[in-house]
Amino acid sequence: MRWKWVRRSVLIGVVALALATTLRQGWLPAQFSPLPALDLERPIPVIVDWQLVELASDRALCRRFATSKGVRARLVPDRPISNGCGWRNAVGMLGAGGANISVRRVSCGVAGGLALWIKHVVQPEAKRLFGSRVVSIGNMGVYSCRNIIGVRLFRNRRSQHATANAIDVGSFRLANGKTISILRHWNAPDNRSVFLRTVHRGACRFFRVVLGPDFNRAHRDHFHFDRGLFWRCV
Repeated sequence: MRWKWVRRSVLIGVVALALATTLRQGWLPAQFSPLPALDLERPIPVIVDWQLVELASDRALCRRFATSKGVRARLVPDRPISNGCGWRNAVGMLGAGGANISVRRVSCGVAGGLALWIKHVVQPEAKRLFGSRVVSIGNMGVYSCRNIIGVRLFRNRRSQHATANAIDVGSFRLANGKTISILRHWNAPDNRSVFLRTVHRGACRFFRVVLGPDFNRAHRDHFHFDRGLFWRCV
């Protein structure tokens, strides 16, 4: 009886792990997924990563996202991946959550993560700390056909930027006219540093890799967000 229970528990664990891996990697077509579609108004923290994976891999879901309330985006034609560079299921983006951010092309999963981050982290923190909303976010780069920079161990690997699956953010401009710069204010002795560190941590809910000035010198002036295979929040 005991061994029967153990075998059953192991089987359930294996099936659960297989399902979790399938959802994480986007191997299950969205039409067969048991998950509800991503809701920008009410993200579900436990499964939001899987929902963003579905968004990145399903054109219909991406189109629905691009026309969501508060999102200014449009689908762009695919560029087939060649030599590790190109993109699929991407959007051009002008803004989300009441903030302008100009992006020529970015994977739909990253765009969804940005929209959630701006709405549920950036804007509430700006209002709490400064009594003013963020009206624009400085984009320092999205698509670039290149290898990883600043990490010796991975220097021969393609960056997530090479597939438009990453974005670098450098600054925030408030409605009151003030600008908060990661380069100048990461260690500022006031609420500008509090704001930057809080929104940096908050991004880890929606992106798999979140890097900032504490990671290395190459990131001293920006946050790097991507939705690749690995997890890192520094």
